[in-house]
Formats: sequence, structure tokens, C-alpha cells
Amino acid sequence: MKIPGLKYYETGNFLLIAGPCVVEGREVIFTTASRLCELADKYKIPFIFKSSYRKANRSRFDSFAGIGDIPALEILAEVRKKFSVPVITDIHNPDEADIAAKYVDVIQIPAFLCRQTDLLVAAAKTGKCINIKKGQFLSGYAMKFAVEKVIEAGNKNIMLTERGNTFGYQDLVVDFRNITIMKKTGFPVIVDLTHSLQQPNQPDGVSGGIPEMIETIGRAAIAVGADGVFIETHPEPAKALSDGSNMLKLSDMESLILKLLALRNTINSFTKK
Repeated sequence: MKIPGLKYYETGNFLLIAGPCVVEGREVIFTTASRLCELADKYKIPFIFKSSYRKANRSRFDSFAGIGDIPALEILAEVRKKFSVPVITDIHNPDEADIAAKYVDVIQIPAFLCRQTDLLVAAAKTGKCINIKKGQFLSGYAMKFAVEKVIEAGNKNIMLTERGNTFGYQDLVVDFRNITIMKKTGFPVIVDLTHSLQQPNQPDGVSGGIPEMIETIGRAAIAVGADGVFIETHPEPAKALSDGSNMLKLSDMESLILKLLALRNTINSFTKK
């Protein structure tokens, strides 16, 4: 995996992909990025800052979708420059790939769109690292076909992210076998600790979540051998404009990192023997 500006990858620590769900404005983004970069440097964790420049997949027409594509992308580019940190954002149709690639280091394919061939090919052709989130409707085995599409388009710089599977109408469960299965592709596997705990399809059109279980999913992911974790975080989740119900409060991030690092060190000790 090659990502410009990614530090501490040689430490053997897990990769952290984290940030607010969506770019709400400069203040929240810079506050969050500053703290996360501080923690990444303190504990020598490879870190990629995450935020969506636009949320295309909304339940309701009146749900917040963003502040405007270019203004949001420019804020992400500012984060990359100010903090010397790689940045990731997601795209939703092929036309967005080249635009986003001008501002970020990693392009993410949303879970619902992971089978869209045109989208995968367009992302691949940017030459950026591609993070493909596993669809809530797919097995780990099926993700090899998404990987093959990106490779066939000329890009072998890939990550895969587990984010749970649909369980009934209003819940998700994580099948941790998918981590081992997807690692057989030869590419890093990340586990999304926050979206895995979403509770979609609520009567009011706003997804719920179980953020108190973030640590549980994180511990299990590291223990099974995940290469990294994906965490949406916000200084004040209750005031967040998107996905506040399943984001981790920024002030709780350090405690979680310390616990996951302890587990990672234990896992690394097994592989060294």
C-alpha cells in the first residue's frame, strides 16, 4: 500500500482512518484533525484523516448533504497541507473521481456502491490508493471481484474495509470471518467500527447507532488480525450534522487507541515467534 505522506507504517501499529462523517465546516474539521494528528504522532500510529465532502446517500431529502463539493474538498486539501497528513474521501459516481483526486490521497468507494464497475474503474484510473468498503449485502469472498476490477483497470494500490452485514431491517452484525477471508486477497483489511454499529431504516428517516459498542468491535477486530480501524469521530456527536448517533466522541479517542494498541502489541508478539 502506497500513500503519500503516510507516517509510522513501519512501526507495526494498526492503521487509523478517522475524522468526522462529513465536512460541516472548517472549525470542526480542523479541531478534529489537530487532535487526531497529535495522537497519531504521540503513539506513532499511521493515520489517514477522513471526511466525506458530500453525503449522497441520505434517507431523507432534507438531510444535510454538505457545504458544497469544491469548498469541502478545499478544506480537506488544507488539512493535508497544514498537518502533513494523508486525506481520504468517498466518491459516488465516475465523474467525481478525477475531481476528488486533485484534493485527496485516498479515494473511498462506499459500501452500497462497491459493485459499480464504472465507479471502481474510474477511481482506479486516478492512480490513487482505493479503499473499497464491503457492501452490507456481500460476503467477504465476493469482494475479490471488486478487487479484480480495480486491478484490471491498472491499479494495485488497494484497501478493503469491513463495515458489517445487514441483519433484518434495522441492524447490522459483523462477521469477523470476513477479515481473514478478505486478507487472502493480499491487500490490507480495515474494520469500520462506527458504521458497523449503525441501525438503519428508522421510522423517522435518521439512522441510529450503538456507539457504546465501538470499543467492543475494535477489540475484536484487532484480535482477529485487522490491519486497521476506521472511526468516525466528532467533538460533539450530538450536534453533528450527519451520523452523530454512531460517532465516537473525540475526547474518548485516546482511551480507545491505548486499548487497541495494547491488543495490537499482543497480536504482533504472536507473529514474531
